[in-house]
Amino acid sequence: MELNRDTINKIRGLILFTVITVIVGINYIKVLGLLAAAVNMAAPFILGAAIAFVLNVPMRRIESSLSHVLKKGSRLLRPVSMALSILLVAGVLFLVMFVVAPQLVRTLLGLQSSIPVFFGEVRQWLEQLFAENPQILINMEQIQIDWQQLFNDSLKFLKNGAGSMLDTTFSAAISIVNGMSTFLIGFIFSIYILLQKENLIRQIKKLLAAFLPERTVEGIVRIAALTSRTFSNFFTGQCVEAVILGSMFFIVLVVLRLPYALLIGVLIAFTALIPVFGAFIGWAVGAFLMLIISPMDALLFSVVFFTLQQIEGNMIYPHVVGNSVGLPSIWVLVAVTLGGSMMGVVGMLIFIPLCSVLYTLLRDTVNERLKRRKLSVKPDDLKRDSAEN
Repeated sequence: MELNRDTINKIRGLILFTVITVIVGINYIKVLGLLAAAVNMAAPFILGAAIAFVLNVPMRRIESSLSHVLKKGSRLLRPVSMALSILLVAGVLFLVMFVVAPQLVRTLLGLQSSIPVFFGEVRQWLEQLFAENPQILINMEQIQIDWQQLFNDSLKFLKNGAGSMLDTTFSAAISIVNGMSTFLIGFIFSIYILLQKENLIRQIKKLLAAFLPERTVEGIVRIAALTSRTFSNFFTGQCVEAVILGSMFFIVLVVLRLPYALLIGVLIAFTALIPVFGAFIGWAVGAFLMLIISPMDALLFSVVFFTLQQIEGNMIYPHVVGNSVGLPSIWVLVAVTLGGSMMGVVGMLIFIPLCSVLYTLLRDTVNERLKRRKLSVKPDDLKRDSAEN
């Protein structure tokens, strides 16, 4: 091998990469700690980028519509579009709060009278159960409880809990202040991003072009555009699907004259933003509220829920959300499961479009390599393999 300048640079790069990899492998705990500290420091800016991305979805449409009224190069076009987007998102949140809050207050007031009746019925049922099965009482009397030890343990828990409760109160107050300051900084940062997004994109492209090969830059830009488009389509489709599902539940519950129709409809619409499993949270809350009033209402609501869930899962979701991300349903389930186990609710929302991007890149790479090798997988081959299996 000839030791020219390019070969020497490649060897140096390989040696440097090996040294860095070994150092990181030996001190991986410290490296992870530094990464966590860096993410914590950058949290306001990460939040600001996320807010800007969400606000940019309606802002693009509003800006496109206003371009027919205002001139495309007008300085007012971007600020007006951004202000209308913020007002739209904030208006939806406030509208939901003002609609749900009175209904929630009425529900809680109604539960004050319903819960004693419910527990009274449970008590009567238990008394009847014990009267018909006296063996249960005999077995319960044989259970030995050390009341003195139980009292001492409770007193010890209260003594230790008093100090921890004070510490928890201070920690909660500090967390609230930090959260508000993080949100405020992130919101201001998102405004700067939205007002200067074209300049930021151009600066990032220039930075990449200055240090990376042209082919690598083109690949990064293509992946970034695909990621932005996929995430935007997913969040838009998820919001539309949540509104449709919440409206369906509200209309059906009103027609069947079941209680808490508005509250449950809005609750299911919000929880449906969590893919696949979110609506079941609304079902659990709604079934519990109806169970206190009437077990038959809770049973009817459960039947309605699973019926509408099947309609939504088989007819609405694939067309509204599935087509927007281009991810098969089996991988949607895998993405939701992995995202939920790693990052909770946020992971469920992020992993579906993220897996869609990876799926699209892998599919394009596989097709390109097959085309380069002049290979193809024909539908007849798939049918024959399925028949053999």
